Amino acid sequence: MSTLPLSFRLRNAVVEKHQLEGIDPSDRYFNRAILVKRVDRGYSAKVMYEALERESGVHPTVPGALAELVKMFLDIGFTDMRTRLNFKGQKYLAEKETWVDYAN
Repeated sequence: MSTLPLSFRLRNAVVEKHQLEGIDPSDRYFNRAILVKRVDRGYSAKVMYEALERESGVHPTVPGALAELVKMFLDIGFTDMRTRLNFKGQKYLAEKETWVDYAN
């Protein structure tokens, strides 16, 4: 495990994992892992739900990348979306972090 700060780690490496929860268009509850990568000029977030794969554009902050990704799902009929940080690097944080809710 690297002891370098996240900002000094290799580009295109997963630096955080967030949990995504919500209700899909067929009214089923789901949860998936969002992988947040450090890329040139910021962060990008990616998630796969069944055959649907989405990736945000590059944002200067992790919350910006997450918000764009969640909006992609909200725009196609998903509801009750929320995220929570699960891992920062290799450190497990999920039970200590609060949920971020997104408006429908």
